[in-house]
Amino acid sequence: MVKMKNPFKAFDDYFMDAINKKLKSRAGDVFFYHYTHIAGPKFLVVLSVVMLVFGKRWIGHAAHESVLALVISTIVAQILKRAVSRSRPYWVTKNLNTYGIDLRDYSFPSGHTTAAFTVATTFSLYFPKLAAIFIILALLVAISRTYLAVHYPTDVLAGMIIGVVVGYVVHIYVYGAVAKWF
Repeated sequence: MVKMKNPFKAFDDYFMDAINKKLKSRAGDVFFYHYTHIAGPKFLVVLSVVMLVFGKRWIGHAAHESVLALVISTIVAQILKRAVSRSRPYWVTKNLNTYGIDLRDYSFPSGHTTAAFTVATTFSLYFPKLAAIFIILALLVAISRTYLAVHYPTDVLAGMIIGVVVGYVVHIYVYGAVAKWF
């Protein structure tokens, strides 16, 4: 395993300590441990199937566009994970609160955060009055990833950027071209 040199070490160390250690509480432990799964593969596969089957009537084109953007952003995140091969924080840093989570893939970027921000961006573009709610829900996923010590803060920031960019690009440039397939 290749160890990635982190040029943002001070940033990561500061926020890892603030979120994983100082923010720690019983309520946070329960909330973040369970909440993080709303952007996990199992939940998102079910949500995607529901949106593809019922979405057109329920939320219109946002359903199909969200699934398309999610597929693209997931591919981007997985390619980057393999290319960068960054170790997870709990693999290299002692005394983190890990909550018994043992993931085998790499850390950069955060796939959960990428997914959360992809969906939040897509739905924010379709339903701008609800954008603050979508962004807050995605931010909670992002915080959960560092709280649970499965990602460095820069992994989470990268996931946020990928999710927003892919969501926006799919909305502006891609979806209209492939909408006829749905």
